[in-house]
Amino acid sequence: MEISNNNLFWFPLDNAAKIFPAIISDEIPAVFRLTAVLKYPVKIKSLQETALLVEKRFPYYKVQLKEGFFWFYLENLPMHIPIEVDNGTLCKKFSKGEILMRILVAENRISVEFSHILTDGSGGLEFLKTLLIEYSKICGADVSDEFPYIKSGSPISEEEYEDAYLRYFKDDIPPMIKQSKAFHLPYTLNSIPRFEQETCIISFRQIKQVANLKQVSITVYLAAVYLFVLQDIFETLPYSSRFKRRKMLRIQVPVNLRNIFPTMTMRNFSLFVTPGIDLRFGHYTFDEILRYVFHRIRLETEEKLINKNIARNVGGEKKMYIRGIPLFLKSALLRIKFYSLGTRQYSGVISNLGGVKLPSGTGDMIDHFIAISPPPNKMLKINCGIIGFGDKLVLSFGNVTRSKEFENKFKNFLQDQGIYMKMEIKD
Repeated sequence: MEISNNNLFWFPLDNAAKIFPAIISDEIPAVFRLTAVLKYPVKIKSLQETALLVEKRFPYYKVQLKEGFFWFYLENLPMHIPIEVDNGTLCKKFSKGEILMRILVAENRISVEFSHILTDGSGGLEFLKTLLIEYSKICGADVSDEFPYIKSGSPISEEEYEDAYLRYFKDDIPPMIKQSKAFHLPYTLNSIPRFEQETCIISFRQIKQVANLKQVSITVYLAAVYLFVLQDIFETLPYSSRFKRRKMLRIQVPVNLRNIFPTMTMRNFSLFVTPGIDLRFGHYTFDEILRYVFHRIRLETEEKLINKNIARNVGGEKKMYIRGIPLFLKSALLRIKFYSLGTRQYSGVISNLGGVKLPSGTGDMIDHFIAISPPPNKMLKINCGIIGFGDKLVLSFGNVTRSKEFENKFKNFLQDQGIYMKMEIKD
C-alpha cells in the first residue's frame, strides 16, 4: 500500500493503538503534547507556510479514526493539519471526523498534540523537529543540509507507516506472567475538568553528574526517585490506611523500541518496563531502590523479553476467534483489559523522551522543550513527562487531584541532592 498526498488510503491501527478507541473519553483523551518554547514570539505567517510545507511530508498523520464492523481503522482526511490558538486547554480529546493531531500557538510557543492512536512521543517529536527546522529556515536561519532529520521534500518510505509490532512479532513464545495489583495514591480528585500540569526546569549537567555518581542513567535515577517518593507517601499514611492498601509499588517506564529493533516507523513503537518494590519486605533506602530499578530495566529491555511482550500484545489480535468478535464486544473486552492488565498493576508513569538535538540555526531560537504525557486516569492520578534540550531538563507533572504532595516531595528530593531547579513561568 502506497501512501501519498495524491491518493485515498486507509490502514489498520497499530497494535498499541487498538486499545485507545475503547477507553477514550473527555477525561482520558489519550492525547499528549510536545511544546517548543522559543526565545521570541512566533511568526504566524511563517509558521502557516511551514505547516503547509511539512504536512505534505507526513500524509499518514492526516487521518481520521473510522469504525468498521470488526476493527477501527485510519482513513486519510483531505484537510490541512489545523493550526489553533493555544487557549491553555491541554490535551483535548479529538472529536469524530477530526485529523488526529493539531498545531497550537501562543506567543513564543509552538506545540503539537497527537492522539496516541496515531503515534507515540518519539514519532511526534520527529514531526515537531521537522516543523521547527523548516520554520527556522523560512525565518532565515542557516541550517546545515547534513543534519539528519525528515526533510520536507524527501521521499516517503513505506517503513514510516508500518506496524512495527507485526514486523517483529514472533510466534510460539511463552506468555507473560500476570503481575499483582499495585498501590495507588489516596488523593481526592479535582472537579471536572480535572487535569492540571506543573513544569519545573532542572540543570541537565547537574542531574547527569548526580546520576553518574550512582553509575546509572538519568531515566533510572528519576524512576528511582519516583518510587522513593511513593514509598515516603505510603509510609506517612495512617496505620489503618496502610493496612488496607496494597504494598506493591510499581511504575511504568516507556521504552522506545526503535533503539532495539531497526525501523523507521512514525507510528507507535514502544513498550513499558515496570520496575517496582514490595513494601512487605520493609523500608527501602534510595540506593536499594536504585539497584532494583537499574537491574529491572536492564533485564526487561533485553531483546528476548521485549519479544515476549510483543508476542503477548500481538498474539491476541491474531487469534481467529478474537478477529471474528464484533467491534462493540471487542471494545468492552479491551476496556476490561486496560484496567485489569494495565492500570491496576502500576502506581505511576514516568516517561523520558531524552535530549532533543537540533542544528545550530534552529537550536539558537529555542529556549527549552516541554513534554506533557496523556492525562492520567482516576486510578493512576499522577504522571511525569521528561524532555531535555541543552542544559535544561524539563519535568512536567500531570495531576488530576487536589494534592501537590507528590510533586513537592519529588522536587524537594532533587533539591536536597544539590540540583538547581526553577518553576517554568509562561511568558
